[in-house]
Amino acid sequence: MAEAAPLYDTYMRAPLRFERGEGVWLITETGERYLDFGAGVAVSSLGHGHPHLVGALKAQADKVWHLSNLYEVPGQEMLAKRLTDATFADKVFFTNSGAEALECAIKTARRYQFSKGHPEKFHIITFEGAFHGRTLATIAAGGQEKYLEGFGPKAPGFDQVPFGDLEAVKAAIIEATAGILIEPVQGEGGVRPVAKEFMVALRELCDEHGLLLILDEVQSGVGRSGKFFSHEWSGITPDIMAVAKGIGGGFPLGACLATAEAASGMKAGTHGSTYGGNPLAMAVGGAVLDVILAEGFLQHVNDVSLVFRQGLASLKDRYPDIIEEVRGQGLLLGIKAAIPAAELLQAIRAEHLLGVPAGDNVIRLLPPLIATAEDAREGLARVERAAEALRARTSRKSA
Repeated sequence: MAEAAPLYDTYMRAPLRFERGEGVWLITETGERYLDFGAGVAVSSLGHGHPHLVGALKAQADKVWHLSNLYEVPGQEMLAKRLTDATFADKVFFTNSGAEALECAIKTARRYQFSKGHPEKFHIITFEGAFHGRTLATIAAGGQEKYLEGFGPKAPGFDQVPFGDLEAVKAAIIEATAGILIEPVQGEGGVRPVAKEFMVALRELCDEHGLLLILDEVQSGVGRSGKFFSHEWSGITPDIMAVAKGIGGGFPLGACLATAEAASGMKAGTHGSTYGGNPLAMAVGGAVLDVILAEGFLQHVNDVSLVFRQGLASLKDRYPDIIEEVRGQGLLLGIKAAIPAAELLQAIRAEHLLGVPAGDNVIRLLPPLIATAEDAREGLARVERAAEALRARTSRKSA
């Protein structure tokens, strides 16, 4: 009998073992090269082994790794200043992950209402198809039964409505409502961008009813949409925003951003993190912003996105039996498959291209933001070979 694995059995991992990465490529222990259009689920925003990130991490590693928040951490002040200068926010709380950033965002909204004399206002309106993390609060916010099952009563205070249904949002607003939480682009939910008009309407509703608009930009933020943050496409600003994934370029880093007003209830002792904002994370986060905020970088993301989207649209036209729809924003792209998405994912992996599964029978393509038009065309060629192989397999079965 084989010895049981020492790890929790919570992941269904692909049988691939990567030893190193170079830019948009991952290399296995046996030397096989894979075009990485999963980017660690939109985390490796600047690819693998980016010299500026590696240099920043090594330089900080020679100084100090960890201090805790018992002391001032200059790197936090510097990175927070850069984030507030470039966004709507006045205040930043640093975390280690997206789920922690969402926990902070939820607590910030509830504490705001409490501090204004409304302790009854703790409900948050969320949307079907959402994914906000794996903590007890964030699985309740996401509302997906497959993540809730078996973990006891659902954490109270989350009222879910259909995606894109403004009348349902209006009907869900009650005396206990504190805010509205939404992803500008649902990633796990199937790469579904929120319409500009809907985002504007949510902002107006929050202003009308004294609610806080909370955005989950963990996946759509830090350049992935072609703007620094996806909500910029709609021209609105939130009150609170959760950020992670790409901001660390592969190093665990998250942040909760808020206006001074929204954060006014978060006094000393109301929240904390031992590792959050550690010097290593701050050094890498700063290096990521050096690249993302450099002149012309976001235009590069949009240029490559255009090549990618046009190519995917062409593939959809030529392989309607394989590709039903192309979705997304910037380099957060989705292929809704006309066959089981797992079959398409397996086929593109056979072509040494990596993607990420999502809901609604969708495969996410999330290239590093440094990907070139040439990289996009190489990825498209591999998707085409995969589609051709799947069509040929179907033809053989029906023959």
